[in-house]
Amino acid sequence: MEEVTEAVNNLSISGGGAAAAGGGAEGHKKNRIQVSNTKKPLFFYVNLAKRYMQLHNEVELSALGMAIATVVTVAEILKNNGLAVEKKIMTSTVDVKDETRSRPMQKAKGLLLTPN
Repeated sequence: MEEVTEAVNNLSISGGGAAAAGGGAEGHKKNRIQVSNTKKPLFFYVNLAKRYMQLHNEVELSALGMAIATVVTVAEILKNNGLAVEKKIMTSTVDVKDETRSRPMQKAKGLLLTPN
């Protein structure tokens, strides 16, 4: 856990964006974190969100499919520690191309805005 905290504290965010920052069809937003439930531990996203709030005064947590639960957990941790409040919660579906299928499948997409 200390390695994750140290890595987040040493993280520098430039115009290219961090590995966890979202992109995609909606364009790059400097305060958006694209959360995964398989690539990074939960507290990586908690600490990254804290850092983003220091830099941008608010953070957007975004996820697809099963990772939406991770976004909710990160937001609840931030909320319970008095670091953020929920500003806006949005859900929708997006088409995701699957190489094994001929047509795109739909996945749930969640977005949570949390200003401190």
